[in-house]
Amino acid sequence: MAKAKTVFFCNECGQESPKWLGQCPGCKEWNTFVEEKITPIKVKQHNIGLERNEPKKLSDIHMLDDKRITTGINELDRVLGGGIVIGSLVLVGGDPGIGKSTLLLQMCKSLADNNKKVLYISGEESLKQIKIRAERLNVNGNNLLLLCETNLTNIEEIVKKDIPDVMIIDSIQTMFKEDISSAPGSVSQVREVTNILMQLAKGLNISTFIVGHVTKDGSIAGPRVLEHMVDTVLYFEGDRHASYRILRGVKNRYGSTNEIGVFEMRDKGLVEVSNPSELMLTGRPTGVSGSVVSCSLEGTRPMLVEVQALISQTNFGMPRRTATGTDYNRVVLLMAVLEKRLGMQLASCDAYVNIAGGIKINEPALDLGIIMSIASSFKNQPINSRTLVFGEVGLTGEVRAVNMAEQRVIEASKLGFDTCIIPKANMKNLKIPKEVKVFGVENVNEALGLCR
Repeated sequence: MAKAKTVFFCNECGQESPKWLGQCPGCKEWNTFVEEKITPIKVKQHNIGLERNEPKKLSDIHMLDDKRITTGINELDRVLGGGIVIGSLVLVGGDPGIGKSTLLLQMCKSLADNNKKVLYISGEESLKQIKIRAERLNVNGNNLLLLCETNLTNIEEIVKKDIPDVMIIDSIQTMFKEDISSAPGSVSQVREVTNILMQLAKGLNISTFIVGHVTKDGSIAGPRVLEHMVDTVLYFEGDRHASYRILRGVKNRYGSTNEIGVFEMRDKGLVEVSNPSELMLTGRPTGVSGSVVSCSLEGTRPMLVEVQALISQTNFGMPRRTATGTDYNRVVLLMAVLEKRLGMQLASCDAYVNIAGGIKINEPALDLGIIMSIASSFKNQPINSRTLVFGEVGLTGEVRAVNMAEQRVIEASKLGFDTCIIPKANMKNLKIPKEVKVFGVENVNEALGLCR
């Protein structure tokens, strides 16, 4: 019999170490290493339905007629790249209570209504608990099968027998394989269970969704290899106390990784938001300094957001800098540009920058909006509420071009904005709507001059 080996794994990020460590060198968390005994076992292959591994010509490989399955939820289809790819493995992560199970159960209803056989496997809820949630969401149908099981061996037998079109595992941290001695949710269990589910999905052409828990910093719990094994990684973001949620794709082998889907949480479940710009600007103040509307591009969708800044004299020797919803280092860099190029004395001021609505944006096109909001608050001069600004700002104060400027201007026109301040380099071949005045600027000084 093979001799068991003892190793230590980090519960937060999955870092492996031959000895116990107080602080994880990977995620820098304290007291997260746990001991696991690993017994070498003979790996059993699960090549279900796969042909013998021999080289094939690309021209001899035939595609299925229906490569994607429509979920019936347009925002989810957008993030997935047009629908569910047959045989794909999708990992869905998010904070507790954010709505992961709700979204997947609503997806099950749409798929079942389209005569797709769906198997929902839960390791955290009983059948009665799922039924209560299904009644609240008005989910029913004979094509939706429910199973409460955590033993992967039993799940494997049922899947081979029923062969559903779509399978959902809620969640991966509750599943376990009997051959592995460690507890469910451990690094060894998560890695092996995901490997078997991947082989089942590819071999039987079953589209599989896996729900994953997240750590304190919002990343998927477990080993990093988990995200490498799956085809698509989706993060469900948003404040639990707010009504809207954002589904963001961070990895997608079959589509763009920049797309987002916006939902609103209501008593009957998640509702799609077709116009997120209007939602983000709801309740925006007018005639107040430090408030500017900018445009960010998420995939192919332009989205208008409000950038807020508050500049006040500091009461301490070291001024405070705070950024919410955007990169902190980028805000500090842009404040240095204002000090050097425009002579604004910000060294003695506290600065607070916020992207209203709780959304997180790191696109460089937001630079000019941050600059304008900081300058507006510092001088206590409001900017016209019907003015939109966007553009990337360099260290010399120049305003650089951004992509898809025309789509951003059109989006502003739809929401009633009559003035747009954009990079001058984007003015070439730009089709401007009649009701919008567009000004091209080369540097930050020109942009501020238009708002005086």
